[in-house]
Amino acid sequence: MVDETLELLALKNELETFIKACVPESSSLSKYGGTLFTVKPNEKEGQFCGVFLYSQHVQISFSKGSQLNDSQKLLKGSGKNRRHINFKKIDEVNFNYLKELLCQSSKL
Repeated sequence: MVDETLELLALKNELETFIKACVPESSSLSKYGGTLFTVKPNEKEGQFCGVFLYSQHVQISFSKGSQLNDSQKLLKGSGKNRRHINFKKIDEVNFNYLKELLCQSSKL
């Protein structure tokens, strides 16, 4: 159990570092139990994604995910705007595709 928790924490940290590298003009803030990333720190509409650690997975949530071109159909959710992807292990992450989604999301 401890190893799994440490693995998820490492995954969360890796994803947060990756988001910052993909969208260097973004800033992050702790909110809603996770880390939100924004390109407009003074406006709620500038938030483009968030990373959330759960007991069984790490989630990347896209604020305007319903507007993203998700050719690989990885995004889950049926709400008006938000979509997410859950990861349990680092080797599940397609970093090239995730970068595409992050770049799209940060420009909306």
